Amino acid sequence: MIRFFSILLAVVSWASFAGAADMIVFPAKNGNVIFNHKRHTEMLTDCRNCHNKAPGKIANFGKEYAHKTCKGCHEIRGTGPTRCGLCHRK
Repeated sequence: MIRFFSILLAVVSWASFAGAADMIVFPAKNGNVIFNHKRHTEMLTDCRNCHNKAPGKIANFGKEYAHKTCKGCHEIRGTGPTRCGLCHRK
């Protein structure tokens, strides 16, 4: 679990440093999550939909955030994956 969050932190830090990456891979024990950042920025033009104040690192990002915020947004909008195997790929 500590390794997961260390890798996750490294990936998120690198992504914010490198600018808006097109695709971001979040390692997870039940399968990596490949996040299409470019597609989300095209659909959601206001970065504050996901980011707290401005583009960059998302505060408190992790499993709980993704399951509540990302999945919740997909459910509300009626689009995007909402089941485990649709995000987590082994």
